[in-house]
Formats: sequence, structure tokens, C-alpha cells
Amino acid sequence: MQFTAKQISEFLDGTIEGDATVKVGELSKIEDGKAGSLCFLSNPKYESYLYTTNASVVIVSLDFAPQHPVSCTLIKVKDPYSAFSLLLEKYNEAINQDKNPSGITQPCFIHPSAKIGKNVFIGAFCTIEEDVEIGDNCQIFTQVYIGANTKIGNDCVLNPGVKIYRRSQMGNRITVHANAVIGSDGFGFAPQPDGTYNKIAQIGNVVIEDDVEIGANTTIDRATMGSTFIRKGAKLDNLIQIAHNVDVGAHAVVAAQSGISGSTKLGDNSVIGGQVGIAGHLNLGKGTQVGAQAGINFNTEENKQWHGSPAQPLKEWMRSTVIFKKLPDVEKRVRELEAKIAELTAVIAQNGMIQK
Repeated sequence: MQFTAKQISEFLDGTIEGDATVKVGELSKIEDGKAGSLCFLSNPKYESYLYTTNASVVIVSLDFAPQHPVSCTLIKVKDPYSAFSLLLEKYNEAINQDKNPSGITQPCFIHPSAKIGKNVFIGAFCTIEEDVEIGDNCQIFTQVYIGANTKIGNDCVLNPGVKIYRRSQMGNRITVHANAVIGSDGFGFAPQPDGTYNKIAQIGNVVIEDDVEIGANTTIDRATMGSTFIRKGAKLDNLIQIAHNVDVGAHAVVAAQSGISGSTKLGDNSVIGGQVGIAGHLNLGKGTQVGAQAGINFNTEENKQWHGSPAQPLKEWMRSTVIFKKLPDVEKRVRELEAKIAELTAVIAQNGMIQK
């Protein structure tokens, strides 16, 4: 399937610079572009590839001005990344339009009280317990477990090995990737006088709102009481730990290997980098941005950037980083100054200028 640059430009509401009749039939990264492929340029770090790529069409921003001649056709749009993402989505739909499975594959166990919507696929070796409700057009792949009284909305995708504990609530258009666990017990133990721990019953649940995506091997704990919330449009990467009673705000983004401790509220539209650790019982304001490997143990204001561990405001962290890199030279200079002071002290003492 091929499209001309003009057709793509009209679809993206863009403008063309170059040959509007050139055809493309595949998508690629700009550094790997070849004749007949389409790619995009969003990050300035990759601009050099624009002048050497063999791609036929490249999507760029409206204000982009090439510094050197280009051989490819440019399509200028407001947001190249979003435009290319839309093309990826449409391309994926086109190549998979005949591959959507349907029906119930055996063997699997579905409790007689479970309610299954229309056009639902259930793969082999799945277990669906009593009083589960599954909406229309869901795809539930092999070895998925859905606990009792769980409710799942329409158009959801549960990839192989997903485990959903009892009484979880899931909205519409949710994608959960392989081996994620939703609703496991929160980490609650009461220390005893003899040094042992008594488990605290976790009687709450997990509520996941519409349009959420959850990465592979991510774990979301059920609340001790009440609910752990993943709000509308949030995106969670792989290998994330969300503890009991956490509230992840709408359209928040959390990168891999991050952990959010119990009862912390993450504001709407927050962005959390990889391997970030967030302590419990905190309130992180709307639009909070936290750089990779940072540690947060305090409440944050709205729309602030934090880096480092313990975390600092971005500008302070940048200044501290510059100083930190210079510490070996500073130490050397201090030692040299100490040596010179010792020499001067000895000379003064020999001349009798220092009273003992």
C-alpha cells in the first residue's frame, strides 16, 4: 500500500516542500530511511540525518528551516511527533485488520455467572471467576486471570499472563501488557513486640479509569481501605510499582522501574522519569516533572521540575552538578593550600614570630 506525499500531507493538514507526487509505502526511523519510506524529525539531535537520509518523505515542524540542501520531500506540520504517531496508529490498524481474533479458545474456565460482552476474544488457559463483567470488543489473551467481581469496560486489551485480582474496576479502552498484576495486596504489616510482623488485611481495590495503558510486569496494589486509583489517560511503563492507596492523576506519565509509595497522590499531567523513587503520604502537584533516578520525599508545588536524590529544583540541581564535577580539583587545591599554609607557619615559627 503506497501513498503520495500530497495524500499524507492532506491527511495531516500539513504543507509540502518538494515533490508532492513521490510515493511511500513504509515508515522508518530517520537514520534508517531508504527510498520509499517516510520518517519524521522532532528532536534537533537527529537533524544531521536529514541531510544524509535516503527516505523519500520526512515530517518536520512548521518552523523548521534546513541548514543544508535536502533531497527528500518535507511535510511541515504543527507537531511532527504526534503526526507520525497518528500515521503509526493507522499503519498498525491496516496491517492488523485481518488479525484480530474472536471467539473463546479452549481450554479455559469461565464461571457461569460471568457476563461476557459482544465480540470478545478469550484465549486459551484463561480463568474468569464468578460475577466478572467484561464489556464489548475486549481481547483477553492466553493465561489471563480475572478475579471475582471484577468489572472491565469496552475495547480493553489484556495481554498474555495478566493477573487481575478480585473486585478490580476497569474502564474503557485500557491496555494492559504481559504479566502485569492489578490488585495484589498492599505492603501492610504491623510490627510486634517480639520482632515479628502481623499482616494487615488489604480490603480495598484498584480503580483504573478510561484510556489507561499499563506496561509489562507493572504491579498496582489494592488499597488497604478504599481504592488505589489510576486516573483517566495515565500511561505507566514497564516494571513500575504502584503501592496501596496511591492516586495517579489523569494523563500522568510514569517511566520504567519507578516506584510510588503508599497513599501518595501524583498530580494530573505529571511526568516521572525512569527509576524515580517517591516516598509515601505525599502530594505531588499538577504538572510535576521528575528526572530519572531522582528521589522525592516531600510535597511538590504545581508545574515544578525536580532532579537528583534527594531531589532539588532543576536549576539548583544543574548548578550542583557543575560543582560536583569539580570536587576532585577543589580537593586538590585545598590540599595544596593547606600545604602552603603549613610551610608558611613553619617559616614564621622558625623566625620567632609565633609565640608558643
